[in-house]
Amino acid sequence: MNHIEAIAAALPEYGLDAMLIVSAPGERYAVGFEGEGTVLITKTGCHYFTDSRYIEAAQNTVQNAHIDCVGRGRSHLDLTAQVMEAEGLHAVGFESDRVSADRLGRWQEKLPCTLVSAPDLLNKLRAAKDTEELSVMRQSQAITDRAFANLLNFIRPGLTEREVAARLVYELMCLGGSKPSFDPIVAAGPSGSMPHAVPGGRVIEAGMFVTLDFGCIYEGYCSDMTRTVAVGAPTDEMARVYQTVLSAQLAGLAAARAGVAGRDIDTAARTVIQQAGYGEYFGHSLGHSLGLEIHESPNFSPSEETLMPPGAVVSCEPGIYLPGRFGVRIEDVVVLTETGCENLTASPKELLIL
Repeated sequence: MNHIEAIAAALPEYGLDAMLIVSAPGERYAVGFEGEGTVLITKTGCHYFTDSRYIEAAQNTVQNAHIDCVGRGRSHLDLTAQVMEAEGLHAVGFESDRVSADRLGRWQEKLPCTLVSAPDLLNKLRAAKDTEELSVMRQSQAITDRAFANLLNFIRPGLTEREVAARLVYELMCLGGSKPSFDPIVAAGPSGSMPHAVPGGRVIEAGMFVTLDFGCIYEGYCSDMTRTVAVGAPTDEMARVYQTVLSAQLAGLAAARAGVAGRDIDTAARTVIQQAGYGEYFGHSLGHSLGLEIHESPNFSPSEETLMPPGAVVSCEPGIYLPGRFGVRIEDVVVLTETGCENLTASPKELLIL
């Protein structure tokens, strides 16, 4: 993807002559390529600097930019300063949420401009995915669905969480993912009460829930999903908790649309869990935006006052976690529209008993 024009068009709103981008996701968003490079976008053009490891790939990939190779005596800062001087750039925005104090200090010493904190410029643009981004994210999400279907034929008593996690990564890669979008979660039985449990040596036994939270990166964009399955017959309480989480998720999905504050969507799902008597066991937010990174913004959370933009891609993942016993989480990823949402996750959500 190439978003140079969109970034350039946003510069006047922030009173900027240019935007300096150095983060990996910012780089990929701007020029559709990630090569540990520097992107400088002005109102009239784009400059991209990278080193010899990436220069050939950049020349074959990056469009509508002046590409130059750094080297001895030609650092990223040297080339950036040269462009700023030649084009008379004064107010230059930067990703203040991505730049260390040390790096900022070096910039202030070297660059002939006033550096302006402007993290929202990219963050707001990235929050609303365009048609091309959504197409890639649909494909990324489809890989997770296929991986889950394959995994259902693999999970059985006697396997460890770590063995299932390894198989899950294998399936994602074989199906076209470049790598997992985060370390997968496989939580069996009591491990499921920890929302971010790390797969370990716990052995899956009959009568356990197994929670699987995973995703992949496809052409730079993340997918994410969670399903909780039963290995053998669940108890009545397990089935009741599962149904409560599913009802909460469906309520959240029904409320999810552009133009609504994230906290209101969170409330729609959270109320179902509270009314069922499990409110204290749902501690995290309902969902997070994702795209080039697995956690972006805005979110479905109790504190999110931002009105969700059309084209936002957000997870909807309520859960109930009973300490030391078991947990249930169900997660889909949706695209928000003015009238509702499009669910990108196709895997079944009824309680699966393996």
